[in-house]
Amino acid sequence: MINENRLLNEANSLFVQKKFDEALFLYSQLSSNFPQNKEYKVYALFCDIATEDVQKAMSLFDYFSVIKDENLDEAIKYVEDVINAYDGDIDKMMEILKDLSTSTVESLDAIRYEDFKKLIESRGSFRIAFEDIMFSTKVAIENKDDFFDFVTKLIDNDFNTTAYSYLDGFNEYFSYDKEIEKLYKKLEEKNLAANHK
Repeated sequence: MINENRLLNEANSLFVQKKFDEALFLYSQLSSNFPQNKEYKVYALFCDIATEDVQKAMSLFDYFSVIKDENLDEAIKYVEDVINAYDGDIDKMMEILKDLSTSTVESLDAIRYEDFKKLIESRGSFRIAFEDIMFSTKVAIENKDDFFDFVTKLIDNDFNTTAYSYLDGFNEYFSYDKEIEKLYKKLEEKNLAANHK
C-alpha cells in the first residue's frame, strides 16, 4: 500500500529542489492512486508551468501551500484562474489584476522594500501584502538588512519556496554569511516540522 503522506512530502521536496520531472512523476502517481484528491492534479500543473517559468511555478506552489489549508476548493479555483489567465485569457487576467488592491504598486515590475513595508502597514499583514504583489511584482532589495528582514518574514509566513528562491538568488553576493546560513537552517527546520505533521 502507498503511504500517501510520505509520497506527497517527497514530491513536494523534489519540487522545492526544482527537480520538476521527478516531482511530476510522484504527483501523477498520487493522482492515479487517489483520484478523489484534486490537490495532486494542481501540483502536477505547477510542474508543467515550471517548464516555462520556474519563478511563477514556485510562487504559485507557495501560495497554494499556504491557502489550501484554509479552503482547498477556493485555493484550487484561484490557482486555476491564475493559470487560465496566464494561458492568454486576457479578460480573466485583467479581472485578477483588478482584484489585487488598487493601492498596490501601479503596474510596476518592482517595488522598493521601503514601499513594500508601507504596503504591509496599510494591508495589516505581511502575508496579505505579499499575496497582493507576488504574481505581478518583484520586491527590490537595496541592502543586506532589508534582504534578511524580507526573507525572515517570508519564512515566518510559510512562503518557504519563495524564500529559497531569494536565498539562492542572493547567495553568491552573501556567500558564507552567517545570517544566510541561519536563514537556510530556519527553512530546513520548518520543512522538517511540516513533514512530520
